[in-house]
Amino acid sequence: MATRRALKAVLVDLSGTLHIEDAAVPGAQEALKRLRATSVMVRFVTNTTKESKQDLLERLKKLEFDISEDEIFTSLTAARNLVEQKQVRPMLLVDDRALPDFKGIQTSDPNAVVIGLAPEHFHYQILNQAFRLLLDGAPLIAIHKARYYKRKDGLALGPGPFVTALEYATDTKATVVGKPEKTFFLEALRGTGCEPEETVMIGDDCRDDVGGAQNAGMRGILVKTVLQNAHHVRSAELGKYRAADEDKINPAPYLTCESFPHAVDHILQHLL
Repeated sequence: MATRRALKAVLVDLSGTLHIEDAAVPGAQEALKRLRATSVMVRFVTNTTKESKQDLLERLKKLEFDISEDEIFTSLTAARNLVEQKQVRPMLLVDDRALPDFKGIQTSDPNAVVIGLAPEHFHYQILNQAFRLLLDGAPLIAIHKARYYKRKDGLALGPGPFVTALEYATDTKATVVGKPEKTFFLEALRGTGCEPEETVMIGDDCRDDVGGAQNAGMRGILVKTVLQNAHHVRSAELGKYRAADEDKINPAPYLTCESFPHAVDHILQHLL
């Protein structure tokens, strides 16, 4: 294993780590300020496909997070880059609010399928349309394959099960562009001058955030995102963490802790 170098960069997941929908994780804004007061470079990496980068930035600003647009690297950006590289006309199976990130991309007479989280579009007719395109040889591009994600009303199916259904039906493999792909993490570091072994990733998804980052040579911190200290907490008040999530990846997370502020405390005390 590469020798660990001094910590220079911290990658932070957004949904489920800094906020859940329109609620900030308690203490997260102040913890981010403490992290920024050090010499480390902070970047935000997200698989969210529910909204454009601009909408996401607005949401974070309303929650009083001090984040600028060029610090965010999204799986939508990575998908757009791939579509441009392949020079294809995609059928966009994404939430309508994510469409601005594909502005200028030719989508008429599609010859590719791009799939993200699009609950309103995941019905038989549209999925069947995608299925037929794939049978005709169109490539399948998955923005990510998360099994599920966290909403205020509880856990909800992610795009992963729908991507897998299309793969199964057409006997093809999707090209995945978001977390946990190694290229996604390396792209997020591009231009920072930092190496993976000088980087820590903080996220609430054991496989996509922590496993993906560790496969790319980083250290991964898994946060449970417990929103309340109450003993009888309803599942809707917890993050997506489930007991024994750590056992789902090998090697195990570098650290598992309660929430983003705890992760920052650990970095300040032990890694700088």
